[in-house]
Amino acid sequence: MKTVERISKFAGDTFAIWVVVVATISFFVPSAFTWIAPYISILLGIIMFGMGLTLSLSDFKALLKTPKSVIIGVLAQFIIMPLVAYALANLFNLPPQAAVGVILVGCCPGGTASNVMTFLAKGNTALSVAVTSISTLIAPFLTPTLTLLLASKWLPVSPSSMFQSILEIVLVPIVLGLVVKALFKKQVEKSVTVLPLVSVVGIVAVAGAVVALNSAQIAKTGLLIMLIVILHNGFGLLLGFLAAKFLRLDYPSQKAISIEVGMQNSGLGAALALAHFSPAAAVPSAIFSVWHNISGPLLATWWGKRAAKAEEVKKTNSTSTRIHA
Repeated sequence: MKTVERISKFAGDTFAIWVVVVATISFFVPSAFTWIAPYISILLGIIMFGMGLTLSLSDFKALLKTPKSVIIGVLAQFIIMPLVAYALANLFNLPPQAAVGVILVGCCPGGTASNVMTFLAKGNTALSVAVTSISTLIAPFLTPTLTLLLASKWLPVSPSSMFQSILEIVLVPIVLGLVVKALFKKQVEKSVTVLPLVSVVGIVAVAGAVVALNSAQIAKTGLLIMLIVILHNGFGLLLGFLAAKFLRLDYPSQKAISIEVGMQNSGLGAALALAHFSPAAAVPSAIFSVWHNISGPLLATWWGKRAAKAEEVKKTNSTSTRIHA
């Protein structure tokens, strides 16, 4: 079991590398990953089930202790990213499938990797977990509604069908995870350290499948969509941070909100695009899957090093003060 735990930790620590490696291979050798496509929803369901296994009532205490911070995080998630996506789709005059794809990923909840990134950034991890959990739980209602409001000028949107898909992919697995944890708490606690490995394999497989399905389309429009994804992610990180700062949250919470807003559940976006639109609409989610797993760790590492340096300076000054006293 300890060997599996070590492998799980290694997979979590090198997550971004695996995403890039698999995405690159799947682009040049699509046939190696296209067979995964029919299982994307199942893989996402397994990831959400794992999320349910890790949740507990204590994760929602942040909502009771600091409701303002959690509400700000959830609102920022579902206001900033959809509106930035809509603005970019119009600014770059994207074709319908690409426009809907960009907006769809913008309307998705935050990704579970944001919790790990917040921890590495020395941010408010409890707040990050609470915002991810709540935004994911309300996604069946908000994601279809926002997509209808913002994307229907390009393509017809069926919010009821999307609601059902998100219910099946997200909500039902999370609830099942919570039930299993309640019934088999001891067994779950013993196996929970393996979940990062399951999540990494699942997300990497989804990213590989989506890139493989759209390799030809990515070759044609990849540079433009990549630029839009970088801008989308960058504005999300920046505006999330500024919103939290403007509303006077503390610095660790500002970092948490920034990462929460900037990192999306792009796997869900890809699954919804494939189910309700077309493979071309899944391209933004595929590229987002790769990019935010590069930008997120880079930002988290930078913030983490700054926090460690500040802590070291603080300790040095404290020691110096005691010596002089």
